[in-house]
Amino acid sequence: MSTLRGRILVTGGAGFIGSALVWALNRRGLTDIVVADLMDGTKQWHGQVPLSLNAEEKRKNLRSLQFADLVEADVFRTRVQSDANAFGRFSTVFHLGANSSTTETNAEFLRDINFEYTRQLAQWTLRQGARFIYASSAATYGDGSAGMDDQNEHLERLHPLNLYGQSKHDFDIYARDQGWLRQIVGVKYFNVFGPNEDHKGDMRSLVHKAYQQILTTGQVQLFKSHKPEFKDGEQQRDFLYVKDAVEMTLHFAEKAAVAGGLYNLGSGEANTWLTLTRAIFAALGLESKIVFVNMPEVLRGKYQYFTQADVSKLRATGYARPMTPLSEAVRDYVQSYLVPGKKLGE
Repeated sequence: MSTLRGRILVTGGAGFIGSALVWALNRRGLTDIVVADLMDGTKQWHGQVPLSLNAEEKRKNLRSLQFADLVEADVFRTRVQSDANAFGRFSTVFHLGANSSTTETNAEFLRDINFEYTRQLAQWTLRQGARFIYASSAATYGDGSAGMDDQNEHLERLHPLNLYGQSKHDFDIYARDQGWLRQIVGVKYFNVFGPNEDHKGDMRSLVHKAYQQILTTGQVQLFKSHKPEFKDGEQQRDFLYVKDAVEMTLHFAEKAAVAGGLYNLGSGEANTWLTLTRAIFAALGLESKIVFVNMPEVLRGKYQYFTQADVSKLRATGYARPMTPLSEAVRDYVQSYLVPGKKLGE
């Protein structure tokens, strides 16, 4: 039985991690949920369409889930600015709505949607006396040379490699400087993969992209390494199954006594792209066929060759659930969702 009570807001709730969070809330018997998201793929947010949204796929993410209301994100933002109680009073706010494109080049646009909107929601939530949990990102760590620990006091030494990571980093610093990180929680997701990511285009995980490549060509393309210390396919990432990601996120809402701050959410292990790709072929009962292609020039200076979450701070809060092993997570995703074409809850 969940200790969560009252009305819950999930921004980005029709998206990947957001809809998985709604699914996990439903599994706890919770349905008084307001979902705020960008559902109209033609609508502009301050002069720009946020992503190449596949609105129909996002609606599919919600079709088997239970919630009280679905509101366009810009409508929600405008209404609560003029009337703080326009959608009722909330006990918990999960702010997962953002532009997550690591190749976005419009800094002003990212500043508004990833920084200003987060700042406004955090301030509004604190005034309501509700719990605020927002998505930061492992992209804030840049190339990892300054470490990947989640201590609040080390933020200035981090140098994100792209504007998306910078927009997330800017809010982390702002929240710390405002003293908010004593009350609110910022979760730094590492490489999350799993069901309900179909709408994300180029931002889909390798598992989803590889599955589609295998269906059409029988093989998977991986980027060659452009650093001599890493062989082709041996670049390493911390891959986190979305089912684990939402359990970790909910932990901070259900453990109200846990202090605010920044927390890494990852598996705690670094695996190579080769290990991940071979697990996909194995889940399909196929022999691995992998080819290496040159990484686009535009990505070479912005590419993370190694990520691994230090999850000791998360564990110290009492989070004791085991992480799903990578091969098991890939098998579940491929066999239970990708092959039958199912979403969470179906």
